[in-house]
Amino acid sequence: MLIPVVLAGGVGSRLWPVSRSMLPKQFIDFPNLHGSLFQNTLTRLDGLNDISEPLVVCNADHRFLVAEQLRALQKIDNTILLEPIGRNTAPAVAMAALSAQQNYADPVLLVLPADHLIQNKVALHKAIEKGMRLAQNNQLVTFGIVPDAPETGYGYIERGEELAEELGEKSAYKVSRFIEKPDRSTAESYLADGRYLWNSGMFMFTAANYLQELKRHAPDIFASCHEAYAALEREQDFQFIPQALFANCRSDSIDYAVMEKTKSAAVIPLDAGWSDLGAWDALWQVDKKDVRGNAISGDVITENVANSYIQAQSRLVAVAGIENAIIVETADAVLVMDKSKAQSVKQLVEQLQARNRDESVNHRLVYRPWGSYESLVIRPGYQLKHIIVNPGACLSLQMHKQRSEHWTAIKGVSLVTCDDREFELKPDESTYIPLGSKHRLSNNGSAPIEIIEIQIGDYLGEDDIVRFEDKYDRV
Repeated sequence: MLIPVVLAGGVGSRLWPVSRSMLPKQFIDFPNLHGSLFQNTLTRLDGLNDISEPLVVCNADHRFLVAEQLRALQKIDNTILLEPIGRNTAPAVAMAALSAQQNYADPVLLVLPADHLIQNKVALHKAIEKGMRLAQNNQLVTFGIVPDAPETGYGYIERGEELAEELGEKSAYKVSRFIEKPDRSTAESYLADGRYLWNSGMFMFTAANYLQELKRHAPDIFASCHEAYAALEREQDFQFIPQALFANCRSDSIDYAVMEKTKSAAVIPLDAGWSDLGAWDALWQVDKKDVRGNAISGDVITENVANSYIQAQSRLVAVAGIENAIIVETADAVLVMDKSKAQSVKQLVEQLQARNRDESVNHRLVYRPWGSYESLVIRPGYQLKHIIVNPGACLSLQMHKQRSEHWTAIKGVSLVTCDDREFELKPDESTYIPLGSKHRLSNNGSAPIEIIEIQIGDYLGEDDIVRFEDKYDRV
């Protein structure tokens, strides 16, 4: 049995302001990609034989995003492992391997980052089928991307001798060594040599073989993960990794913890239109372009612009007289930069984080397990929000210590709880929620409801919530 293990815990800070910590790039539907990167990771596996539903490892804060995107693909019988904190890929895959062994004797794991683009599905499937045979022969397989440029932003794998045919197929090789990101001249020499491949971060091995090698080369990680897995808390499709135990686990990648040390590492060259979409220049490379080399989405007009990426989300963006630029507009932030400096976005995000700017964490539109809200106006002393509650969903029973709220219904019939009262709120009707009152908003209907909320108070932060009951276990 082949079990896809999808690692969906990344932040994608180099694609800010679209990618943010509460809605990272793997869950975003970028223009022309037809679904999120996470969903594309799953759908490109359709057609493989003897494959199970995916096992997803993600941040606990993103569990409802993952569940909703899986449901949209009609993948409802899944295991979702929730990390309370990130500990890199070696512990994440160890937890997945332990979970997989609960249902299958010795499954083969196909480890995939959730945020990559692969355009040639046929080539990918052929590589996976080859990797399956190698994994079943006790090889720890990685997929090396055939380079088409002297890329300095990726690690490399030097392939060694070709594996004997009894271990798999031709064009599979022993791993000679893993190499850190090189400088330009070194990358050019790698490209000319032909033995060097980009490190994709995709792997195949049996669950038992991976755990055995992890125990041999990183026994502390193995022991910490075993202890944490024994204390898992399970709720429907979610498996909650206990924070107190997982925090004791050393953070390390599969590459450092296992692949660079094992004697059984194999690499399969993969030429399938791969990109990790790690920065805006990578998105420009794969996007559709006009006759002047511009990739444009949204309400954009240009004059004398060339070889640029321009995305407008909420307003008209007019650009004139520039080349090789990145311009990305969202409702609350605008990024403008030279395309050759795309990696610098990470430093900008670090500045935002150092200043505790919410723009590094949330968009104006924020998704919640019950629906979403969008901040329309934020001023000292008051805030205006547009709230959508999905059918059958409800907010927690809660109160606020520092703000009152006014609700006006604009679509659908809402069920309102306010202290000891419960009543319906119909379109064009409003109600007042006093400071300190226990309240809840529910949707018992079959269509979304929409509410305009006006908050008034000295402090309007999202942490001013005291929850008493919650169907999403946030109490």
